[in-house]
Amino acid sequence: MKHILRVAAAAGAILLTALDGGASAQKSGGMLRVYHRDSPSNMSIYEEGTISVVAPMMGVFNNLVVFDPNQKENTLDDIVADLAESWSWNGDGTQLTFKLRQGVKWHDGKPFTAADVKCTWDLLQGKVQDKLRLNAREAWWINLDQVTVDGDFQATFHLKRRQPSFLALLASGFTPVYPCHVPASQMRQHPIGTGPFKFVEFKPNQSIKVERNPDY
Repeated sequence: MKHILRVAAAAGAILLTALDGGASAQKSGGMLRVYHRDSPSNMSIYEEGTISVVAPMMGVFNNLVVFDPNQKENTLDDIVADLAESWSWNGDGTQLTFKLRQGVKWHDGKPFTAADVKCTWDLLQGKVQDKLRLNAREAWWINLDQVTVDGDFQATFHLKRRQPSFLALLASGFTPVYPCHVPASQMRQHPIGTGPFKFVEFKPNQSIKVERNPDY
């Protein structure tokens, strides 16, 4: 069965339309339909092990940092800011501090703060009452001791030992920031993010729909 990912964009989507003579023109707005490789069991990136959820849902979320999409290959030198404005290591490379963007809102209107960063990694490390049904990449965070916050717009990752590659884990498409105020169970069927697209609907074996976030 072919599974269809439908990305509905009120504006900003680019549709390539064939014209006479094989030429093409760009048109703003409309709907982009993309064939998807799979019908995932849910919409939570952290509870799925493959790109079947990352592909449709990465645009719903933001990372702290991401690999530069304009580069053909991912390297540590090509990591750029996303929810973070900047980052720095301490002297011995065991503390990674992020200064965060201000004025960012979750799709339900609540403000994004450093508390959301801490909540995300506390969830991934099993430190809170709320639990993931499946923690697909739990081993990624084995060297992380804790995340602390200093005000609303600064968060620090404290590592047990030096790990220069840690930033690459944060830049992966599998590593979005989740909201504190939305339980893990809701993120499976109606995820709330900060990204350029909002989740609309998931029909197993049929379609996944997202729409443009006008406030992005």
